[in-house]
Amino acid sequence: MKERIFVFDTTLRDGEQAAGSRLDAREKLEIALQLARLGVDVIEAGFPCSSPQDFAAVELIAKEIRGPVICGLTRAVAKDIDACGQALAPAVRSRIHTGLGVSDIHIAGKFGDEKYGRTLAEKKVRVIEMAVAAVTHARGYTDDVEFYAEDSGRADRAYLFEVLQAVIEAGATVVNIPDTTGYALPAQYGALIRDIRTNVPGIDRAIISVHCHDDLGMATANTLAGIENGARQIECTINGIGERAGNAALEEAVMAIRTRRDVFMADTNITSRELYRTSRLVADRLGMTVPANKAIIGGNAFSHSSGIHVDGFLKKRETYEIIDPEEVGCPQARVVLTARTGRHGVRHRLEELGYDFSAEEIERIYQRFLSVADKKKEVFGEDLIALVQDEIRPVPDVFRLDRLKVQTETGTKPAVMVRLCHNDKTIEQTASGDGPVDAVYKAIARAAAMAPKLLRYEIQAITGGSEALGQVTVQLEMNGLSINGRGASTDIIEASAKAYIDGLNKLVSFR
Repeated sequence: MKERIFVFDTTLRDGEQAAGSRLDAREKLEIALQLARLGVDVIEAGFPCSSPQDFAAVELIAKEIRGPVICGLTRAVAKDIDACGQALAPAVRSRIHTGLGVSDIHIAGKFGDEKYGRTLAEKKVRVIEMAVAAVTHARGYTDDVEFYAEDSGRADRAYLFEVLQAVIEAGATVVNIPDTTGYALPAQYGALIRDIRTNVPGIDRAIISVHCHDDLGMATANTLAGIENGARQIECTINGIGERAGNAALEEAVMAIRTRRDVFMADTNITSRELYRTSRLVADRLGMTVPANKAIIGGNAFSHSSGIHVDGFLKKRETYEIIDPEEVGCPQARVVLTARTGRHGVRHRLEELGYDFSAEEIERIYQRFLSVADKKKEVFGEDLIALVQDEIRPVPDVFRLDRLKVQTETGTKPAVMVRLCHNDKTIEQTASGDGPVDAVYKAIARAAAMAPKLLRYEIQAITGGSEALGQVTVQLEMNGLSINGRGASTDIIEASAKAYIDGLNKLVSFR
């Protein structure tokens, strides 16, 4: 019999806080909706006490998402727990995730004030009291309380067992055993989970959860070692994003468990065909590029070039592929669309890619598709995904590009004219710069009367060839707020302008 492994996704909390930019509530909701389609069991929506924006995002997700448990993070502090309980109030099913550090390093560093005790031994007693009080307080808001024993990987085993026993007796339903610094090796981490199962009284009343970081490149391996030794919840992020080197990648852990059922004798409820689309949505919204060699969902994950490999693959796919690309939703079929395809064909391909749009949205996408198809001749699935992400935006178009004119010649500075639409008016500005993109950004900034700092600029070809659709991602910062903007076009200057304007619209939305 297969045992059930629960999937706890923390992309919107642990993942977002390390991405270098902020998602607004609508973007978080968009990702949460996709995580629900993916079939995760728990969505950690944020840290409500950290900011009014995070509180609003968690509350919105709690209102709108049905299916997964909606979870919020807190410290072992009453005000944190109160804020979390209030934000999660609209949820059909909610969980409060509370906890504190349990290693000697964390206790000495975080609880150095004498009010927690003068000696390390006294502080350890106080930490257990705080842990129990936090779980008890959280139980006043929900019956589902998860306790994280931060830095379990470096904690004294006997003390860790004592903490876990105390919080389970206080009502914790899940105990999270984080390898917070990514320090553990798989054999060590697996042994830790095994020892917890053996030495903690009442452990059968709680689910053991594993939360691993990738500082030594072992987050997924440690996660799987935890499963082998009795953990039944895995805490992951899409694409493995997270603090420092990141967290265990959801797609890697899920597909490892599924592909090697013979070893794990377990499975998750994840709809694996949604993995590719979820990966690309998260990467797009956070302004990150999925490496080509990324396991499971990278661009080269199902590519073969070696003569021996190609020969074996063509004779029998299983020779060099252990996962069918279609199983993870990878658009390998490469169905080609042209300007003659028609609305029905475009709608059908969108449905194959997992999208469900209204008639109005389909028309917007189709008109954009026609303009690209006229220039590009052939439009692939990857192109269509980029068009969807460029056309269906989570924030209102406060500013919209109406016209762009660029004049450039070798040896002279480019001259640019930009016309923006704003509040039923058009604003026109000119500028010159060190290059066409620099000139375009100066002209847009003048027209919008905003001057954000450009932190990052990236361009990526969606498919191959000189006619490839280009996707530009920028990171803008203004008044302490950092966001990502994105634009796509066969013209990279136009894509650059659209990415910058998308960033401005997000800054206005946050403000």
